[in-house]
Amino acid sequence: MKKTLLGALACALLASSASVAWAADEIVIGASLPLSGPLAGFGMYQKWGYETAVNDVNKAGGIMVDGAKTRVRLVIRDDKTDSNVTASNTETLISREKVVAMLGSCTPALVNAGALIAERRKVPLVAGCDPLQAFRSVRKWNYAWVLFFDENDLATAPFRMLAEMNLETNKKVAILHDNGPDGQVVGGQIWPASAKAGGYEVVAANSFPTDAQQFTSMIAQAKASNADVVLVDAIPPQGVAIRKQMASAGFNPKLLVVEKGAEPEYFAQATGKLADGVLVGGYWDPSFPYPGAADLAKRFEAETKQTQSQHIADAHAAAQVLLDAIAAAGSTDREKINAAIAKTDKTYVVGPVKFDADHTSRIPITVMQWQGGKSRVVWPKDRANAKLLFPLPSSQ
Repeated sequence: MKKTLLGALACALLASSASVAWAADEIVIGASLPLSGPLAGFGMYQKWGYETAVNDVNKAGGIMVDGAKTRVRLVIRDDKTDSNVTASNTETLISREKVVAMLGSCTPALVNAGALIAERRKVPLVAGCDPLQAFRSVRKWNYAWVLFFDENDLATAPFRMLAEMNLETNKKVAILHDNGPDGQVVGGQIWPASAKAGGYEVVAANSFPTDAQQFTSMIAQAKASNADVVLVDAIPPQGVAIRKQMASAGFNPKLLVVEKGAEPEYFAQATGKLADGVLVGGYWDPSFPYPGAADLAKRFEAETKQTQSQHIADAHAAAQVLLDAIAAAGSTDREKINAAIAKTDKTYVVGPVKFDADHTSRIPITVMQWQGGKSRVVWPKDRANAKLLFPLPSSQ
């Protein structure tokens, strides 16, 4: 976008005082995020992470492109937690806003929908918030890149924790999972296999649509089966509903994992004391020894007056990866930016990022637990910052 005369004069003055030359055009990048709908609890963290990374670059003077310092403009559209809207937003950002690259949405359904459009239009896209197997299973990617955890690491974590901590249960497991891409992989495939490998018996297993609201019959079956371990994979509104309906049914297993749904602070706010003891797979905490980790959390909480989430880290890192690639390319040429992303090999706020042949970079898994309204790391031992609450506190 060409600057106005006043804008050009202002930039000229700034350039003079800073001894740099500003390019006439902006570097435009786009993102389609779930800012409304069931996944809005994730989207707000991503928005902050993306915007903060872009703002930091601009405060430092922008990115050198074709020999001139250039500001970055991030255009964000709400995909309303609808993959069709994600696809439409991505197409609009590419065709109308003329973005040189994209940042991804959240969860496989949304990230992959946007990535397919970016792939077809040969526009680089960098994302977090998309489990790696769900991303890899779509196609052989050329322009889309994801840094996140692998579903196998996530799904086996509870069983590895149980074994390492020698936690006593009756070895009976109940599984409730949605029929979304990651729910089917984690709940439908890996959890049953991991349970069997660990000597556990799956006594109840149910799947449900991603818009389901009532889970009483599934919970009753799990309770009747006397399961000590309950594994749930569901989006936040469903995770909240399941936890509340378990309490209403008087079902209090020894160990309760709620993947996806128990991750954002919304879960703890909506369930209150019922959140205490609930486990969820994690991959980042401000206490981890990564550059800027503690500072990022402090900045988020100071600016928003809300508790930090690990999604600020994967979002911030994804944006930094893209911005660094543009800088390395020294160009807004999409092919050059894409080639630079492929060469990424650096430790960011979320940890080391280096993409493999499948365009994925794996983030190690931890196990988090809600304790007194705060998300704490309880496993593995070398990263824990709190002691595991076990068994699950009574909901009575």
